[in-house]
Amino acid sequence: MQPAPARRHSNTILLFGATGDLSRRMLLPSLYALSLDRLISPDLRIFCTARSSLDDEGFRAMAYAALEEFLPEGRKNEVGMKAFVERLHYQPLDATKIEDFGLLAARIGSISDGLSIFLSTAPSLFEATLRGLKEAGLTGQDVRIGLEKPLGTDLASSRQINEAVAQAFTEAQTFRIDHYLGKETVQNLLALRFANMLFEPLWSAQTIEHIQITISETVGLEGRADFYDGAGALRDMVQNHMLQLLALTAMEPPAEFNASAIRDEKVKVLRSLRPVGEQEWVIGQYGAGAVDGQPVKGYIEELEKPSRTETFVAIKAHVDNWRWHGVPFYLRTGKRLGERRSEIVIQFKPVPHNIFAARGGQVVANRLIIRLQPEEYVRLLVMAKEPGIDEAGIVLREVPLDLSLTHAFSGTVRRIAYERLLLDLIANDQTLFVHRDEVEAQWQWVDAIRAQWDKAQATPKGYGAGSWGPTGAIALTERDGVSWHD
Repeated sequence: MQPAPARRHSNTILLFGATGDLSRRMLLPSLYALSLDRLISPDLRIFCTARSSLDDEGFRAMAYAALEEFLPEGRKNEVGMKAFVERLHYQPLDATKIEDFGLLAARIGSISDGLSIFLSTAPSLFEATLRGLKEAGLTGQDVRIGLEKPLGTDLASSRQINEAVAQAFTEAQTFRIDHYLGKETVQNLLALRFANMLFEPLWSAQTIEHIQITISETVGLEGRADFYDGAGALRDMVQNHMLQLLALTAMEPPAEFNASAIRDEKVKVLRSLRPVGEQEWVIGQYGAGAVDGQPVKGYIEELEKPSRTETFVAIKAHVDNWRWHGVPFYLRTGKRLGERRSEIVIQFKPVPHNIFAARGGQVVANRLIIRLQPEEYVRLLVMAKEPGIDEAGIVLREVPLDLSLTHAFSGTVRRIAYERLLLDLIANDQTLFVHRDEVEAQWQWVDAIRAQWDKAQATPKGYGAGSWGPTGAIALTERDGVSWHD
């Protein structure tokens, strides 16, 4: 990989898909928050584009309504919101019409002080958009591009997209987005491991029995039916978010905290993933049930057509290197599960000898729980003796040592992931973005799993909405004497 480029802030940002759901929910509120807190220059020019035939005033009205709807109450500031939307400029664009890119470039004007592009568009329009940008002169050395997923549906299509990007932008100009990397708790995983002598000496197969990574959702399709049914849980969640969490958990200490060093270590982990065996995966599809006490339809009823798409997947993975030899990584994700949760659970091995056994004391192995959402905390479960006279025996109990990031940093503004990622895109910092080598290593591993499913003609097992997935997921871990952390 190339060394990290020198930082230089862009003077202009361009949002594609600016009238879409991601823009309204995340991008516009994030830029507003950065503007309100003076983290972006007041001179930063903000251009927005989409197919909708709006003028500046029409788009500004839409943007203001989005801020009203999606900003937390504590962040709404009428004066600030009005001032922010006045900074927005809108240019309609049809990516299939090359002349529209010329109009866009004319509207933006000079980009000699740097241009950052956030590209969120349908995969079918990806190559046309990149061609249009190049033809219009919007791909020079002072331009960088942020790419929102999906970046392909398999290794071949991912490489095709990457090649199209490479025709217009160097790797140093390319910022592939995985919004999980912008979460504070994910970044705190690096601080936990590499800023504390307490953990890193224990972070290996010598003391760790297994690791669980769970991303569970209570929602169903939520208007994403066409995309999700073509993707499924493996491609939608495992290929990107879950493998990035696995890589950050398992990687070796980087020499420095910079993009090149961190991404080098992550890609080593991803390339060390062992191909998944025939008995090391379970897939499911939710049926009707109840979530949060409310009845919900099954996947087929929501989709309104037959489908074999998996809405749940559990995998037993292995990282074949010295540090993690023999340590299984259990991955689990799904929709319409019993609780919304993203977490990493580090299960340590038990003590080699229980000195309290003769007095009745039962010892449970330590666990470290890193919760990413909805709460943000790090919890270490340790053994302690219950207070009291010990004539009847010693009673040991598991107690938590908690670091609540929400409370520990209560005076600090809690930022959503896209605030950090947009700011880093503008500032030319690639540390929290994904390198092409990572993406392709992830797809190679996932494609092998899908090939196995195709060969076995695998059909997802049913599970009730509001449960924790099909019963096979329980068997996947219990064969090893392990239980999911529910």
